[in-house]
Amino acid sequence: MTRRDPFGEIEELLERMGREFEELGGTLDTPDAPRFPGSRDVAVDVIEDDESFTVLADLPGFDDDDIDIELREDSLSIAATREEERDIEVADADADDEGDSNVRYHRRERRSRSVSRRIPIAEPVERDGTTASYEDGVLTVTLPKRSDATSGHSIDVS
Repeated sequence: MTRRDPFGEIEELLERMGREFEELGGTLDTPDAPRFPGSRDVAVDVIEDDESFTVLADLPGFDDDDIDIELREDSLSIAATREEERDIEVADADADDEGDSNVRYHRRERRSRSVSRRIPIAEPVERDGTTASYEDGVLTVTLPKRSDATSGHSIDVS
């Protein structure tokens, strides 16, 4: 008869869960790990050619003023926030001649939406040459690769 080891089973389950999260592109202990499969806030395409990386991010419904982009040493961070507010016109018998009414809100719902995504960049890029444009709900960020001439600093030997 074989004895069961409940602690070993739990450890095996945790290891299996860790492998599943790693396959999804994150780990259990990182803040930008996916919460559930397919739960990324911003869908992105990362395209590389000989001269640059291009990141296309879907941000429908946002204005360009709502979007923040930050380039770090090894990653690009995209965040967007917007607030919606519905104004409701209510016809009120107590309204005065100037249109002001004595309406009191018992509930007025506002909706805000925030999304963010951190995209790792595989090679060093030129910060000064980076450009971003936003059109039809798609953010395009172009990150020129650092040329070989600027990737290092030459030191003369005397």
